[in-house]
Amino acid sequence: MNALKAHVVNGRIVVDEPVDLPEGAELRLYLYDAAAESITAEERAALDRALERSLVQADAGELIEADAVLAELEQRP
Repeated sequence: MNALKAHVVNGRIVVDEPVDLPEGAELRLYLYDAAAESITAEERAALDRALERSLVQADAGELIEADAVLAELEQRP
């Protein structure tokens, strides 16, 4: 999966860089909330620890398919 940076112009999503996608390709967009980035130092340290554990699990082959993760996220309010 690739992350694309885009912005909104007159109610339309405009991608900031050229993309090489086939005609008719379906995209799913997940909004980034910059306000959610304001976390405390303690929360950042906990996140860093969780990410480190995740990397160890990935290196050990303990992975979850991206489609399964995205399907779960789509079920959240």
